[in-house]
Amino acid sequence: MIEDESAMNVLVADDEPSIRFVLGEVLESLGHHVVAVEDGDAALAELMRETFDLAFLDIRMPGPTGIEVLQQCRASGNDVAIVIITAQNLLENAVESMKAGALDYLVKPFAIAEVKALAEKALSTRALKDEVRSLRRAVGRAVVPGGDRLVGSSRPMLEIYKTVGKVAPRNVPVLITGESGTGKELVAHAIHAASPRAEQPFVAVNAAAIPRELLESELFGHERGAFTGATSSRAGRFREASGGTLFLDEIGDMPVDLQAKLLRVLQSGEVTPVGGRDAERVDVRIIAATHRDLDERVREGSFREDLLYRLRVVPMSIPPLRERIEDVRTLAQHFVERYAPELAEGPVSLPEQTIERLERHDWPGNVRELENAIKRALVLSTNDVLSPDEFDFLEPRSPAAGAETSLEELVVREVDRLLDAGGESIRIHQTIQQRIEKPLIETVLERTQGNQIRAAALLGINRNTLRKKITELGIELTSRHP
Repeated sequence: MIEDESAMNVLVADDEPSIRFVLGEVLESLGHHVVAVEDGDAALAELMRETFDLAFLDIRMPGPTGIEVLQQCRASGNDVAIVIITAQNLLENAVESMKAGALDYLVKPFAIAEVKALAEKALSTRALKDEVRSLRRAVGRAVVPGGDRLVGSSRPMLEIYKTVGKVAPRNVPVLITGESGTGKELVAHAIHAASPRAEQPFVAVNAAAIPRELLESELFGHERGAFTGATSSRAGRFREASGGTLFLDEIGDMPVDLQAKLLRVLQSGEVTPVGGRDAERVDVRIIAATHRDLDERVREGSFREDLLYRLRVVPMSIPPLRERIEDVRTLAQHFVERYAPELAEGPVSLPEQTIERLERHDWPGNVRELENAIKRALVLSTNDVLSPDEFDFLEPRSPAAGAETSLEELVVREVDRLLDAGGESIRIHQTIQQRIEKPLIETVLERTQGNQIRAAALLGINRNTLRKKITELGIELTSRHP
């Protein structure tokens, strides 16, 4: 048992004794405990027998390969950080390793500094996972009716968990902003569930969903006979939530005149029902949420600045799903587990190829869209495996409007597309090279008005090579291309 928090249990699996020796020496010099084995079967046995923080697995060794060991670990729920060791720095090896869920890959021969850097990366990853687990336990009671809860382990979600943990014990207003479908109400539930008010009511009101003439009564209550149809008195949401939390959703859509009355309640802590004369003291913690830009609405005159300051004591911004795409995997698996018993005929699995398909979608509807996509697939599927084809109704992710996309990003997308289309039978390097070279040469020829001598100079190649490329790539020369 390792007592030093900075020390790790590390497994090294490689059929080369020299590799096992070097890795063992370096890792032990850093204070880590190392177990070394020489084949895939022994690696799997050790991973089943003992808990490891980090494993270095040779991509080719007797028995199961490093990739196969990695896949079996992930399938069994073992989240040990795994580094794949490879003798060839090939694109295929890198893609295969990272797609299987590797922390990174190490190319032979490697430098000691690389091993140390990977050990540091694993330590950092372990610390992040531990913090996420701790923070999720702190807000773990935040389950709304129906069984939903906060899900995600990305860095943006970690920051949300941190803020929830800090603000929950303190009786201050919180303003949650974010696009529709990002989970603002779930965050509000998490704050309430982790607060001293957890055993008291959590009452939600959607200001955009209730007609103006009814919203005042909904919030503050009314006396019998206060208006036509008021045949009995009503307590109102503020009094119903007394002692607990009142969640004011879509606060940005509240009419200005009601904003003034809400501000008075927040300042005085007293509620006067419609048609009533006597104010009643209420003890309510306010959490508000909106997808609107309230600063902009203040400038437009449709939202009171003093109310904004009163509500935004602690601001929280929930990032859209496209900015934390790494959470798609966890969310998708969560929704499959949650809805499969209800919507499918038996257990349903979500293979890696399907998760990768989901990760390529932009999710403009955020978590709610992903949830509904999983429901739709479960209902329509006749298999116990949700294949990528089940999600053909989703559009692949596209760059944000006006955003610049780097050449590297475009290449990565095209390589992913080729691999998904059957990369084993495609000469990827040649295909990508041809697709880049042709528009490159055509553009330079166009800019030089067809002057091949100038074009060759700009390209950094000789004229004979340029002519050969023009022929090989089928570039059509106009009369301006001598």
